[in-house]
Amino acid sequence: QVQLVESGGGLVQPGGSLRLSCVGSGFTFNNSAVDWYRQTPGKEREWVASISLTGWSASYADFVQGRFAVSRDDAKNTVRLQMNDLEPADTAIYYCKRSTGDYWGQGIQVTVSS
Repeated sequence: QVQLVESGGGLVQPGGSLRLSCVGSGFTFNNSAVDWYRQTPGKEREWVASISLTGWSASYADFVQGRFAVSRDDAKNTVRLQMNDLEPADTAIYYCKRSTGDYWGQGIQVTVSS
């Protein structure tokens, strides 16, 4: 079955960096675009970034443009989200999703706080 597992979250100070990973299994990973979303309590889940199935194209929400970068390593069935210059407003549970179909990871907590 399709499975997505995030890792790499945690607590970081404002201005710091974290790198999230999303490992996929149960589907042809190199034939799938992947999205990142995030959600905070009381708010709807919001789109953060996407990477195309080739990895040649990536897109970002305005609020992370220039700070976050998404990449993929198909040899490891992994998509990564490099998050730099983190702000307290980036605190959320981050999810990866296969772009086609309703397949989500379990989510990983990112907390930005001094």
